[in-house]
Amino acid sequence: MNKISDKTFFRIALVLSIVVFVLVVLLNKRVLNPPTEFPDFIYRLPLLHAIINGTCAVLLVLSLRAIKAKNIARHKALNITTFGLSALFLISYVVYHFFVPETTFGGEGIIRYVYYIILITHIILAAVVLPLILLSFWYALNQKIDKHRKIVRFTFPIWLYVAVTGVIVYLMISPYYSF
Repeated sequence: MNKISDKTFFRIALVLSIVVFVLVVLLNKRVLNPPTEFPDFIYRLPLLHAIINGTCAVLLVLSLRAIKAKNIARHKALNITTFGLSALFLISYVVYHFFVPETTFGGEGIIRYVYYIILITHIILAAVVLPLILLSFWYALNQKIDKHRKIVRFTFPIWLYVAVTGVIVYLMISPYYSF
């Protein structure tokens, strides 16, 4: 039996999510002063982010198929892999934005509006989904399957949307990178 209650874990997940969100905002606002020199691989991280997001989207769909087929072991393995990749993405994203200033989208006309709608919804839902993901895993790993099922009804589509739109944002912004 866990020594941490669901309520306590919810608070931990919420605080962690807020800290991550504030860190990302600070990085994008250039509040922290990065070094002027850094390794060249940093410039390749956006492509890695798109690959990770695309992989996560595929794994999430495969996970859904696995659970519908009642293959719990495969479902669990796919979700743990997706969680690990998402954690790797988050760390890499923070590293990238520490070193490299934000790129401005250069498209004009209707595509500009489409880009910003996708980007804004992606950012908002990325902030919303982190505590949902943490709670989903908490319930599953603690065998609280009814609670897991209830929260995953919200977590899955949001996480999938964030993963897919992460790739779309990369494809739309990549022509405007200055490196």
